[in-house]
Amino acid sequence: MTLTRSLLACAAACALLTAAPSAFAQAQSGVDLTSIDKSIKLGDDFWTYANNEWIKAHPIPADRSRYGKTAVMVEEASKRTVDLIQDAAKGGSGDGKKVGDYYASYMDEAGIEAKGLAPLKADLARIAAIKDKKQLATVLGGNIRADVDALNSTDFYTDNVLGLWVSPAFDDTSKYAPFLLQGGLGMPDREYYLSDKASMVEARTKYVAHVEKILTLGGVADPAGKAKAIMALETQLAQASGSRADSADVQKANNSWTPADFAKNAPGLDWSAFFAAAKLSGQPRFIVWHPTLVTGLGKAVSGVSLDTWKDYLTFHLLDHYSNVLPKAFVDERFAFYGQGLQGTPQLSPRWKRAVGSTNATLGEAVGKLYADKYFSAESKAAVTAMVDNMKVAFEKRIDGLDWMDPATKGEARKKVAVLKVGVGYPDAWRDYAGYAVVRGDAFGNIKRSEEFDYATALAKLGKPVDRGEWVMTPQTVNAVNLPMLNGLNFPAAILAPPNFDLNNDPAANYGATGATIGHEISHSFDDQGAQFDSQGRLRNWWTPSDLDHFQKAGAALADQFDTYKPFPDLAVNGKLTLSENIADVAGLGAALDAYHASLGGKPAPVIDGLTGDQRFFLAYAQSWLGYARPAALRQQIITDGHAPDQYRAFTVRNLDDWYAAFGVKPGDSMYLPPEKRVKVW
Repeated sequence: MTLTRSLLACAAACALLTAAPSAFAQAQSGVDLTSIDKSIKLGDDFWTYANNEWIKAHPIPADRSRYGKTAVMVEEASKRTVDLIQDAAKGGSGDGKKVGDYYASYMDEAGIEAKGLAPLKADLARIAAIKDKKQLATVLGGNIRADVDALNSTDFYTDNVLGLWVSPAFDDTSKYAPFLLQGGLGMPDREYYLSDKASMVEARTKYVAHVEKILTLGGVADPAGKAKAIMALETQLAQASGSRADSADVQKANNSWTPADFAKNAPGLDWSAFFAAAKLSGQPRFIVWHPTLVTGLGKAVSGVSLDTWKDYLTFHLLDHYSNVLPKAFVDERFAFYGQGLQGTPQLSPRWKRAVGSTNATLGEAVGKLYADKYFSAESKAAVTAMVDNMKVAFEKRIDGLDWMDPATKGEARKKVAVLKVGVGYPDAWRDYAGYAVVRGDAFGNIKRSEEFDYATALAKLGKPVDRGEWVMTPQTVNAVNLPMLNGLNFPAAILAPPNFDLNNDPAANYGATGATIGHEISHSFDDQGAQFDSQGRLRNWWTPSDLDHFQKAGAALADQFDTYKPFPDLAVNGKLTLSENIADVAGLGAALDAYHASLGGKPAPVIDGLTGDQRFFLAYAQSWLGYARPAALRQQIITDGHAPDQYRAFTVRNLDDWYAAFGVKPGDSMYLPPEKRVKVW
């Protein structure tokens, strides 16, 4: 968070951040006292103690798979955003007109219904015209799309067998390079195809039915037989795919291939035709993040019939664009992905989906409208000062490590010193001049957006790297660390109540927003980030003994999270979630240090009957007020690098000050003996 003087300095500048949503009843302390359930022993379940009364009063809405504090903030940002978009729809010019026209087109359900499948006619014909495996390679290459941030994404590609991510190379962060990522699966992860758990077997049955229904709606003959063949093809691709844990291992991702290597390592696919269609023929090398999938793709192209591949491409074309096709497609896509996989009872209103699509397509154009109204330049400067103070706290933690060699400390301090931090909104806005939005053409607007994003990515290849680049929009309630840029993004929408409020006592602001800032800084030093140096290069800057100590601490934290088991047959994956868990532990510790420093040696006041440290830790637990439907929780545990919110709040178990603040003792369920408390940074 920030030191006291920074809070005072931004009191006027951050006025727009002070109106808290009514869903949270924050007291003078900044802690929502009405959420606390005193029937729960806090030493047994601190998260439930801090949040249970709010949870009991707020069941998950019918159109959601999860709910909580972040969902409320997202809802508030969405309401603000739709007002801005609708104002833009009434007139204006330039990007504002594009925003309004895009939203209006998406909302035109009658127009979409009337067009039927006509917008897809050319693409369906392109698939139907495939006569040999070379033409198949051309279509597969032409379908490739661009990702924004593979290191922080939890989504693999679905209707594209491979995806392109343009980023600084692992060994040279001065220029952009092409990364190839695995895809090709319609379900969230390879485990949905390969696991013998009852929930995964059920998901497979539902998926085959979904494929059949989409093909039926598309007028495809023999949809049942073709659905089974498509499932078999995707299962073959799943068997070749890397696991989520492997995908998080950047050392396994560092595979540099020349164009000639593809023919040698992945025979079966005409790679020359593929790269020509993907407009990548001139690239001297690629970084292949998932080599087993690339090899498996070659085998699948050579071994699976051309007709099955054409059916596969037809299904994924229809499924991908379902939300801008007639209502029957919208309903079926939700029936599987919303109800079937996540247990969500009800489809969100069209306006919410339209806001999401507009944000995804014209994110910075909408973001500029959002930042202009809800986050001033003065606020940006003030919050940047807060981040700087958290950096100071982290540097002091590095200096205080008794196990780290001075040389390693020097490298770590250098990473913090040159960290590029973006607060609120980017310094330079994206230029959408090359993107054409046509009012009344919802399908075309999305397809042209994908083509525009891909062209934008291609244009960066071989060019100098922009370290000020953003991968999130200002209206996003989230934050991100970018290891290969050694940079952070803190969007405007997350720098708002109830996470941050100038009316709060500083302890609560440190416990919530301060911990978030510390978390993102700490990602530069998690099991992934610690492998990158101050320039973003994948380079070992550790002494052997320091690295051994660090890895042992990480292993202990992974073991700790492996013990959290929300289902009898499914536990949190400590290895998969390790990066986030390290960042939580280190970030929370740095935020607590910064809060203590802000007191200037004076004792913290008691407010609402709570000491300063008690307010700090309760605010932290309440910042993780999030809960999900069982199916959605299962999907998160299998596919997401973030542990469920409840267990992230359990991070407090590793801080000695938490025990002292609340008198947690042996015998309490959350108690860890001092030697078991993980201290990574």
